[in-house]
Amino acid sequence: MKKDRKGESGIQDDVLIDKVQNGDEHALRMLIEKYRDYLYKTVYSIIRHEKDAEDATQEVLVRIFLSLSQYQSQGFKAWITRIAVNYAIDVKRKRERKREEALEATEPEAAENVEQLVIKKAEKEQVRRRLEEIPPSYREIIYAYYIEEKSYQQIAKEQNIAVKTVETKLYRARNWLRKHWKEGDFQ
Repeated sequence: MKKDRKGESGIQDDVLIDKVQNGDEHALRMLIEKYRDYLYKTVYSIIRHEKDAEDATQEVLVRIFLSLSQYQSQGFKAWITRIAVNYAIDVKRKRERKREEALEATEPEAAENVEQLVIKKAEKEQVRRRLEEIPPSYREIIYAYYIEEKSYQQIAKEQNIAVKTVETKLYRARNWLRKHWKEGDFQ
């Protein structure tokens, strides 16, 4: 379809629209071919995501087809542009809303993790203070295992003793703790 004069394109659009409304599939394909790239560029300029813009363009074409009965011959290109822009804005808002919801969902987890870290740190500090009450022979092993979180093997190597000795010392230290400390002492 060659355009020779200004306004001829609008007349051709109206003719195509009439044919589409009367069930002419060829006219529908011609209308789609004529505006698909323009609609994609319009949608992409708002969404800024290639795949989402392609999907949105398809949806816009469907919406235009379903709304053709409401078109009143007052500038087809402006009319389809308004449909495309409105839909693209909706898609962008939904995408941003999902992103915000995802962020909000992770924020409480982060807050809980921070809270747990603070509680754990406070508990460790309280245990460190109470360690001063433990006899020196148990204090070292308790400190290495529970505070420094070392393995039996690491403790044995550092203290130059057997792993079985580490197990025995920890067993005796725990028994001492059970006898001298109450659970309520740490709350």
